[in-house]
Amino acid sequence: QMQLVESGGGLVQPGGSLRLSCVASGDTSSTFATRWVRQAPGQEREFVAYISPSGGRTSYSDSVRGRFFISKDNAKNTMYLQMNNLKPEDTAVYYCTTRTTFGSVETWGQGTQVTVSS
Repeated sequence: QMQLVESGGGLVQPGGSLRLSCVASGDTSSTFATRWVRQAPGQEREFVAYISPSGGRTSYSDSVRGRFFISKDNAKNTMYLQMNNLKPEDTAVYYCTTRTTFGSVETWGQGTQVTVSS
């Protein structure tokens, strides 16, 4: 009932920056929290960042804290992940996922490839 569409991935040199966007469409009437997760080649899916429905709370994995910043614009139903000082270890497919406050309904984006390489 709700769909997530991501954009902003690509190839970047170490030390560079990217901003990922995640636009929610369809039934967005329920409040929801947002997470960014990633999956590197040969690795399990890994939590990256979280933001509460209001945007008042955020949390990050130890590996990205201080470099990545999650935000959202409720009026535009859009979530963002600003990625700074990128490292080769950040190379992964990045997914936007939401969970509603009531009913715990989950939605996943299609994923966007981020490659950090010289």
